[in-house]
Amino acid sequence: MLISHRFRGLWRNTDFLKLWVGETISLFGSSITSVALPLAAVINLQATPAQMGFLNAAFFSPYLLISLFAGVWIDRARRLPIMIGANIGRAILLGLIPFGFYIGFLEMNFLYVIAFLVGVLTVLFEIAYQSYLPSLVKRTELVEGNSKLQASASIAQVSGPSLGGILVSLFTAPVVILTHALSCLISAYSLSLIRKPESKLEYQGEYKSVFREIKSGLHFLFTNSYLRAIAAQAATYNFFYQVVWTVIFIYMARELHFGPSSVGFVVTFLSVGALLGSLMARYFEKRFAMGPTIIASMFIGCGAYSLIPIAGGSSYMALLILVLSFFLIGFGVVISNIHVISLRQSITPHHLLGRMNASYRFVITGTTPIGALIGGTLGSLIGLHMTLIIGAVGTLSSLLWVLLSPIKSLYEIHDPAVQKSSSSSG
Repeated sequence: MLISHRFRGLWRNTDFLKLWVGETISLFGSSITSVALPLAAVINLQATPAQMGFLNAAFFSPYLLISLFAGVWIDRARRLPIMIGANIGRAILLGLIPFGFYIGFLEMNFLYVIAFLVGVLTVLFEIAYQSYLPSLVKRTELVEGNSKLQASASIAQVSGPSLGGILVSLFTAPVVILTHALSCLISAYSLSLIRKPESKLEYQGEYKSVFREIKSGLHFLFTNSYLRAIAAQAATYNFFYQVVWTVIFIYMARELHFGPSSVGFVVTFLSVGALLGSLMARYFEKRFAMGPTIIASMFIGCGAYSLIPIAGGSSYMALLILVLSFFLIGFGVVISNIHVISLRQSITPHHLLGRMNASYRFVITGTTPIGALIGGTLGSLIGLHMTLIIGAVGTLSSLLWVLLSPIKSLYEIHDPAVQKSSSSSG
């Protein structure tokens, strides 16, 4: 009886557990690569700030180029096979990096191509993934499901970056990336074990043209006051976040003189904060309601970037400040993400989920390659420190979108105002 009492809810959903395990393993590999790939460019290829900007832009540009078309396709197809195929494709592409290193073919242009193609498959996976979850669990279980996914992913990510830094110092960054390729294969296998049939997608009438279906997804996003606000906030945040992320590894390696282990140690605390945030997300929602929780957590996550430019002086003090900053970023961003994702999934009709998620991704991540290019350019022209200051101010300014929206008075997902907004937008 004690076991039965403890393991309730989604703990009893074996198909959700397969999704959970597969995604966690994949994110473990991804967290290692988040350190190994930029270090491969900085250490092995002596990348400049501008080249780092191009590398990040190559990965994120597919969100701008294909996400809207991908959303239409995903609304017309079964989502699970798309996720499995995307993981297998990413494994093959990532495996080409250590292969290129061993045959002496590894150069920045090669990394640009791999980053772009991996970005294409990541777009397909993420849109299908967030559109698939509501068909696997009940809508009343979405917050629990997203919290569990964020919690387990954070556990994997806690050790991933520091382990990645250690492995890079022992071996080489290109070889360490192979762990991400292997994790994608394991994730694909775990997803293939899911047995629950996908619910049949229901379309209102016959298929429209691709561009008319894209328009319907964008229309739903921009006419819903809640979705419009969180999309604008995330787009602004991602633009300036990428300005910071483009130069932060060069800043730590060349100006703060951090080795790979120290870089991995700092990035680990992004995941430590994310883990704590994922565990406390439901508590904050029940204690303070959804709207105030979203705004407060966004303030913590965005405001923490202001600590990064003041990291200087002794190596110990710089390390301490960056650890605190990354911890608060992870803590705030994950709490807000859990509730924002659950809100989006709950208020969107099932037949529009793919197009809504694609439109959302197009808007919020389409700014990322632009931010990466500008971050690299600014790093070359005005220096790394001034670029970090601009990025910090910009991320904090993204809060204006939600402060001027009805989100601040939102109590819960099933608030009547949310449902009315959803129906009037559809």
